[in-house]
Amino acid sequence: MNTIDKRYRHEWKHEINYSDLIAIRQRLRAVACADPHAKDGKYHIRSLYFDNLDDKTLREKLDGVNRREKFRIRYYNGDPSIINLEKKSRLNGLGTKYSACLSKEQVEKIITGDIEFMRDDANTLIQELYCKMVYQQLRPKTIVDYEREPYIYAPGNVRVTFDYDIRTGLTGLDFLDPECVTIEAGTDQTIILEVKWDDFLPSIIRDCVNVRGRHV
Repeated sequence: MNTIDKRYRHEWKHEINYSDLIAIRQRLRAVACADPHAKDGKYHIRSLYFDNLDDKTLREKLDGVNRREKFRIRYYNGDPSIINLEKKSRLNGLGTKYSACLSKEQVEKIITGDIEFMRDDANTLIQELYCKMVYQQLRPKTIVDYEREPYIYAPGNVRVTFDYDIRTGLTGLDFLDPECVTIEAGTDQTIILEVKWDDFLPSIIRDCVNVRGRHV
């Protein structure tokens, strides 16, 4: 079955610089906890994003379309033994996420276009992606690699992350190859700060992540 974040979550994301990272990190460490799943405080993420020939998903994001969705396949720390298919939906600034497990063999088939197995899969998310690959011409298109440094704060179910060392692959076909060629996306100083929370964002976290000109 699919798994789903139980409620829509607020999301705030912004690009920051290295000095912002140092300042926010210092403040967060005084009040929040490192994610226990992180090794040495961070983990590596590789994602494969789907889009069509017209870059519909990318264009909707850049244009700030109010209601949009995206599909991706993701694994962590270079270990493809656990791979997730994820659908992220966004409406009125609130996001939710559905996910389903995929085997390495299934991912290989999806990458090469051998998708008929998806049509009758017991998982409805896999079925949905199949339909959209057929009728909307979604295809696995862009690899994105980065390091993530995560922090959690229980009140409000808050999660704050820094993403850096962001790189992109030249072809989706290399998704499962740990040695695939990637290039810098933006500059080596590009850092993405993301804050997610449920019903409320505690003021202590709001104060931690605020930097001049960028307010949650």
